[in-house]
Amino acid sequence: MTMERVEKLRSAMNEAGIEALLLGSQYNRQYISGFSGSSGYVLITGSKSILLTDFRYTVQAASQAAGFEIVEHGTSPLQNVLELLKGEGLSSLAFEQDHVTYAEYLSWSKTLEGIKLVPAAGLVENLRMFKDEAELAIMQEAAVLADRTFKHICGIIAPGISENDVALEMEVFMRSNGATSSSFDTIVASGERSALPHGVASDRIIGNNEFVKLDFGAYYKGYCSDITRTVVVGKLTDKHLEIYSIVLEAQLHALEHIKPGMTGMEADALARDVIAKYGYGDHFGHSTGHGLGMEVHEAPRLSRLSDTILTPGMVVTVEPGIYLPGFGGVRIEDDVVITESGIKILTSSPKELITLG
Repeated sequence: MTMERVEKLRSAMNEAGIEALLLGSQYNRQYISGFSGSSGYVLITGSKSILLTDFRYTVQAASQAAGFEIVEHGTSPLQNVLELLKGEGLSSLAFEQDHVTYAEYLSWSKTLEGIKLVPAAGLVENLRMFKDEAELAIMQEAAVLADRTFKHICGIIAPGISENDVALEMEVFMRSNGATSSSFDTIVASGERSALPHGVASDRIIGNNEFVKLDFGAYYKGYCSDITRTVVVGKLTDKHLEIYSIVLEAQLHALEHIKPGMTGMEADALARDVIAKYGYGDHFGHSTGHGLGMEVHEAPRLSRLSDTILTPGMVVTVEPGIYLPGFGGVRIEDDVVITESGIKILTSSPKELITLG
């Protein structure tokens, strides 16, 4: 599989006129080579696929990066890169412009004397947008684990428990059931804090008659899930029901109509227009969704600025919300795969408004 990805990358390099590409970012390096270690570089040329790493990882690299030449680099990895480029008779090297700092660029320019450095963006990320069957199978398992976590935590949330305790219980459950970690810092935001779109868990004690917004995911076998559900602890008020019903209508409308060939902008409007219709447009400030995969936020985006065409194999979230300062907020989020005819929803937790406590 990794060598198929290398060949696709070489095709993209040829189209861009790139003769050699150096990958140092963790997820791009792992996607192309299969190597999951924390340190190393991948060098792709027209004829060679090389993984450079230090002595700590050479055995691991040999077992994971099938088809790659493994090079144990010295104290200066870029010096080894220079020698490899000269050995191939190459005079230019493309680098990941979104992952190399200016300080690194200056240092590389000195070390790689005689080599023209060429900034490049999106070569691997564009490949990562399209998940193969093996990736989708893992992401389905990650989604199922997130669903199980939601069911588990609904039996624990009650007045008097802190947000931090809820988040810890969710983390322990996910890790105890196969996850490496959570996909990101778990959001548990209750009461007025639920109006914070990214209100990570705090020491606030969950009270009565208030929203609790849970946004979380399992990082499982190298891939992320990402789900949001909002519940009410205590008695349900008319305001709770109003806000929740609007967000649910917006999310269901988007899920029903998202299809391949649509732009990210058009998909965003499906949810946004529903919320605006009820007068809450100013309280939905983030995008409707984002790409999901090895990272919890990757291409494409479902936003007002995205002209990316949704294409089968892409995995995105659909997560409209309404956030009212001083009262609370609601978000409902699912993970979906773009298919030939529409979407397949990976997450399956219930979305009717649940009251707990």
